[in-house]
Amino acid sequence: MELKNIAHYFYSVFKELGWSEQSAIWANLFLNLLILFIVLYIVNALLRKIFTSFLIKLAKKTRTKFDDYLYDNKVISHFTHLITLLIFRRLLPEVLADFGHFSDEASSVISVITVVIIIWFIRSLMLTFKDFLKSLNSFKDKPIESYIQVIMIFTWFIGILFIFSILTGKSMIEFLTALGAISAVILLIFKDSILGFVASIQVSVNDTVRIGDWISMEKYGADGDVIEINLSSVKVRNFDNTITTIPTYYLISDSFKNWRGMSVSGGRRIKRSLLIKSNSIHFLTEEKVEKLKEIQLISAYLNDRQKDIQDFNQEKNANKKLLLNGRNMTNFGVFRKYVDEYINQHSAINKEMMIMARQLEPTPKGIPLEIYAFSKDKVWKNYEHIIGDIFDHLLAAVTYFELELFEYPTGKDFSDFSNQNNTEKSSVTDPK
Repeated sequence: MELKNIAHYFYSVFKELGWSEQSAIWANLFLNLLILFIVLYIVNALLRKIFTSFLIKLAKKTRTKFDDYLYDNKVISHFTHLITLLIFRRLLPEVLADFGHFSDEASSVISVITVVIIIWFIRSLMLTFKDFLKSLNSFKDKPIESYIQVIMIFTWFIGILFIFSILTGKSMIEFLTALGAISAVILLIFKDSILGFVASIQVSVNDTVRIGDWISMEKYGADGDVIEINLSSVKVRNFDNTITTIPTYYLISDSFKNWRGMSVSGGRRIKRSLLIKSNSIHFLTEEKVEKLKEIQLISAYLNDRQKDIQDFNQEKNANKKLLLNGRNMTNFGVFRKYVDEYINQHSAINKEMMIMARQLEPTPKGIPLEIYAFSKDKVWKNYEHIIGDIFDHLLAAVTYFELELFEYPTGKDFSDFSNQNNTEKSSVTDPK
C-alpha cells in the first residue's frame, strides 16, 4: 500500500461516516500527525537502545575510554534525533498532502531544525575528542579547547549560511558574495576570536604556556596555575583559589613569568638577604679569632686563614699594635664564610647548582648579605619551610659574630632610650 493511500485512510473512514469534506481532512491530519509522532518516538527509543547496547558491548571489548566519552557527551542521542528527524522530514509531505500551502513552510522549518541538530551532533563529537585527548598524557597540557572552539565557530558559520539559504530560497554563493562586502564588519565583530585563535596557535607552537603551568602576570593580578586555555581567554587559579581570566592574545603581546623552568629544573631558587648594621662590623683580634675557632664549621678555615695572614704580616713587617695595619679578618667576612659553609652542608640544598653567600652594595638600611642557592624540594610549602629553617639559624647565629641586624626602632626602643636619659639626668642632679 502506498504512503499516500495510508495517509488518506482516516479520511476515507470519516467520509463513509458522513463527515463533511473539511472536517474529514482536518481529523485525518490530526490523527496522522498523532500516529506519526508516536511512531517516531518509538523509533527514536529503539534506535537509542540499539546503539547504546552496541556501545556497551564495544566498551567491554576495548580498553579505550573513547566510547565512554561518546555516551557522556550524548553523541548517541543527537545521532538518533538526527535519524528520527530525517524520517519525519521524509513522511511529513505525505501527511500534509491535502495542505500544499503548509507543506513548503513545514519542510523549511524541518530543514532548519535538521541543520541545528547536525551542528549539535558535530559539537558532541568535538567534545568527545576533546575529553579523549585530555585523557592522553601527550595532550593534557595542550590548548585543545581553542581548536575545538575554532572548529565550532566555522561549523556554526556554515550552518547559519545554510539556514539563511533555506529560509530565503537563495543560494549560498549569493550570501558569500554579500558577506565579502561586509567583511570589515565581520572582522571587527570577531576580532577577539581571531586574535585569540592566532595567539592559541603561537602559544601551542612555541610552547609558551601549558595547562598546569604556574604563571605570574602582575598586571592582571594572576599568580597561580593555568587551568584552561581556550579561544578567548586563559583561566588561572590563583593560590588564594580565586580565578583570574586573561585574554589569550595578551600571552603574546604582554610579558609574564612562567615558572615551568623552575619546576622542571633541579631546584627552586633561594634569594634572600640579611641586613647587617655597618657600625657592628669590625676587625677581629687574636683573642676573638681563637674564640670563633670553637665554631666547628669554620675552625679549619680560621686556622688556615690565620696562618696565611700571619705569614703575610711578618713578611711585610706590619705593625700590629694597630689592627688596621696589614691584613686582618673581620667579623663580617668570617660570618659570610660561615653562612657559605652552612648552606653547602645543608641537606635540603641542591649541591649541583649555584651556592653563594655574597655581600651586596651598602644601603641606608645596612649591608645586605645575600644567600643565593637552590632547594631540592620545589613544592611551595616545603620550600618556605626550608627557607625558614635556614634563616632561623642564621638570625640566631649573627650574635656569635658580634654583628647586629638592621630593624626600625619600635616604641619600646624609644621608651628605653627615654628612661635611660632620665636615669642619667637624675644621677647628675643627685650627687649621692
